[in-house]
Amino acid sequence: MKLSVNTLLNETAKNPTGAVVVDGTLDTRHGPILYMEDVSVSFDGFKALNNLSLYIDDGELRCLIGPNGAGKTTLMDVITGKTRPDTGTVFFGQTIDLLSLDEPAIAQAGICRKFQKPSVFDALSVFENLELALKANKSTWKTLFFRLTGEQRDRIDEVLSTIGLLDSFSQRAGILSHGQKQWLEIGMLLMQEPKVMLVDEPIAGMTHQEIERTAELLLSLQGKHSIVVVEHDMAFVRSIARKVTVLHEGSVLTEGTMDEVQADPRVIQVYLGG
Repeated sequence: MKLSVNTLLNETAKNPTGAVVVDGTLDTRHGPILYMEDVSVSFDGFKALNNLSLYIDDGELRCLIGPNGAGKTTLMDVITGKTRPDTGTVFFGQTIDLLSLDEPAIAQAGICRKFQKPSVFDALSVFENLELALKANKSTWKTLFFRLTGEQRDRIDEVLSTIGLLDSFSQRAGILSHGQKQWLEIGMLLMQEPKVMLVDEPIAGMTHQEIERTAELLLSLQGKHSIVVVEHDMAFVRSIARKVTVLHEGSVLTEGTMDEVQADPRVIQVYLGG
């Protein structure tokens, strides 16, 4: 049975030993914010994930690397509810069973995903894109009579500043550079006030300057959010990650700093081409 977020919040609030609710929001600041244990996913006999276990700490910026077919996309699909595992457990904030929620409920609970290709509304301004992404009551009646409050305008300005588009707020999103569109989409995720952000290959197609700015942006967000980045560019991974997880054949091959990972003979053999 799928549980609504409100039901989940109410039930969690009744449990003094589990997560607590502060102003209607789950407090997940204690312990790992996301963990997967013994997760397996098969497609027509092929094991995309094979007894995979992964633990992400609150406020951590983690990079996932691995060759094509290692299971990176399937892992993110499981976390967001797009794919259901054959076996295993997936928990958020220690007490929330993500496998009991559907995709919209998982997003409402605080897990957002950014795909490789930016998805913004080209005909709307940068400001309007962020306004649409605002975490608010989206019922038909509320939407018809929606007016931004001063606090909401301040929040949009704050996000515009964070993503480096404050001076471009009135520009149509369609005329932004590729890198700016990526930052705008990250900003749209931030408007949802996520606890966990899943970011898939954020620097694909970017200029060197845009790559540097993206690294600065992601580093500025850690601590406030838990961020999981899937990326192939090893120089970029080195620039942002304290801890790297290497996937191979649907399992975690090894974890550690970039230096430790690159020195691991198994990684050299299966991924880094040594």
